[in-house]
Amino acid sequence: MSGAPIRAAVLRALDGPLTMEELTLNPLGPAQVRVRLAAAGVCHSDLSLANGTLRQPFPVVLGHEGAGTVVEVGAAVTTLAPGDHVVLNWSPPCRDCWFCAAGEPYLCVHADDARAVPFARSTAGEDVYAGLGTGAFATETVVGAHACIPVPADVPLEEAALLGCAVLTGVGAVTNSARVRPGQSVVVIGLGGVGLAALQGARIVGATTIVAVDPSPAKEELARRLGATDFLAPSDKLAKEIRALTEGRGADHAVECVGRADTIRAAWSCTRRGGAATVVGLGSPKDMLSLSALEVAYFARTLTGCMYGSTDPSVDVPVLLDHWRAGRLDLAALVTDHVPLDDLAEAFARMREGKGARTLVRF
Repeated sequence: MSGAPIRAAVLRALDGPLTMEELTLNPLGPAQVRVRLAAAGVCHSDLSLANGTLRQPFPVVLGHEGAGTVVEVGAAVTTLAPGDHVVLNWSPPCRDCWFCAAGEPYLCVHADDARAVPFARSTAGEDVYAGLGTGAFATETVVGAHACIPVPADVPLEEAALLGCAVLTGVGAVTNSARVRPGQSVVVIGLGGVGLAALQGARIVGATTIVAVDPSPAKEELARRLGATDFLAPSDKLAKEIRALTEGRGADHAVECVGRADTIRAAWSCTRRGGAATVVGLGSPKDMLSLSALEVAYFARTLTGCMYGSTDPSVDVPVLLDHWRAGRLDLAALVTDHVPLDDLAEAFARMREGKGARTLVRF
């Protein structure tokens, strides 16, 4: 079965066009599974792979926020069976390295090993790689069994796909990285899928003042529906406006979901003395952040990076599903556009322009 052809969106060069191609998946290894995709979210990290911000061999099939059905398992796989519904985990921990043993599986040194190994072949016999080891912009993919998170059959796979990146990262940034407490104030900068999930995370944990910041006024209604108490546009006066909403102090927490030096600086500046800014967005290595030597100690703020929401998906996905079942977490609201695989390039264009929240590819 592993030799059957699939359709996939292939990127052959940095910032090149996406081409729809027929590929042949490589035979399953003993610890691998084949998954038929039902849906895949279009994430800004896919742009970071396409433009070289994140390293990835080419040609490549992007897409890492996916969910689908297992259709074949390798000889050594005992945890999954054909017919199981799964969410793809683009950062699967090995459970053996120093970071995994230290309780930080989101920093596993082997989490991205699969991205360097071809998962398919083109009709011309070229090796093709899976973006972030998952290759979800394809009708089917091959991943390690440890890169699959089982989900109950009653969970719609289109909504489950969002758990694979946006929701784990956004909610996790609030609950695991920032550890926001009930009654605290939170600013979320950047309202893509991750930022909107962070708003919901802040509401779920009981934050009382939740300020959404985004240049698009079209996002205000959705932001408020998901938990924002206030909505502001980015400006040079943002820190002053935040202080006016927080009794003159500044926010307890700011969550930056853009990945630019200026928005990271804004997140830092709008927090109170002793507050914390958590950086989720992945930016360019050439975009340098500047802080004065005085303000670091004087304001006693904390600036923290956040990888994958500091989550362990095998633990955190069931928790998120509990929130979803209880009505506390709205997954469907994060999706503002649905497209077929053939229209993926249009979804990338909308994301570059900052339009909408999450676009979901339906298979």
